[in-house]
Amino acid sequence: MKKTDINTKREREKEMVSLMIDLYCRKNHGCKDGICPQCQELKEYAKMRSDKCPFMETKTFCSNCKVHCYKPEMREKIRKVMCFSGPRMIFHHPVSAIKHVIETKKEKRRLERNNEN
Repeated sequence: MKKTDINTKREREKEMVSLMIDLYCRKNHGCKDGICPQCQELKEYAKMRSDKCPFMETKTFCSNCKVHCYKPEMREKIRKVMCFSGPRMIFHHPVSAIKHVIETKKEKRRLERNNEN
């Protein structure tokens, strides 16, 4: 995979997690303009982990990765964000949500095919 493709995947992942954290903060913390400091910290942490991910070439999203590189506290926070925002993304960001589902399904099929061989 070319470096530009990896960078594109990395940016797409960071954009998706940012949208999900923004939605979570807006709906759970009542932030209308921007996000609260705790959610901003989580967003920066998630972007940093994505930037440092050595598996970007072989995975689509963190949820498909076998390695959990988040600190336990941050992993719990991002899990809450994903559980809340995931089902709501179709209403707030439908195009991004559909693309995410399609890519996730493709990745799971690809992994299943590789495991069969």
